[in-house]
Amino acid sequence: MRSIAARPLTETNFAPFGEVLDCDGDPDRIINRGLCGRWHDRALIDTDDSGRPGISLFLAEPRELPYRLDLVERHPEGSQAFLPMHEHPWLVVVAEPGDLPGPIHAFIAAPGQGVNFARGTWHGVLTPLHAPGRFAVIDRIGPGANLQEHELEEPVLITGP
Repeated sequence: MRSIAARPLTETNFAPFGEVLDCDGDPDRIINRGLCGRWHDRALIDTDDSGRPGISLFLAEPRELPYRLDLVERHPEGSQAFLPMHEHPWLVVVAEPGDLPGPIHAFIAAPGQGVNFARGTWHGVLTPLHAPGRFAVIDRIGPGANLQEHELEEPVLITGP
């Protein structure tokens, strides 16, 4: 089994696959009489014309490193954002694009970091490393098959940094 080390999640490392969602740096705006910072319009919520953006809540079983990856998925009709509702690191897995998943990349999201997978990006399932594995997910809601799963011929072992 092939093995890869998960890297820290950064805007630069993740840029080919979508956007990192966090509150790093100065806010774009200060609102509510100076009591709230707003990091404005941080991700492209991209859906085809047959759907609309929706927010769903998920509770995923925690996993641990090393993690055996044997399944990836993608959503051809819209982007998908994973926003943790906890303050723990979690695992983000993506594959380079193509009809079939390309080389796998793994990242450790820091507490408070989310991701927005670009439309059609092969990615791993929600993979919290601690309980509770609670996430808000923003993705396309609508008719049609917006989920393609692919079982890897050879699983990949993902290790810590």
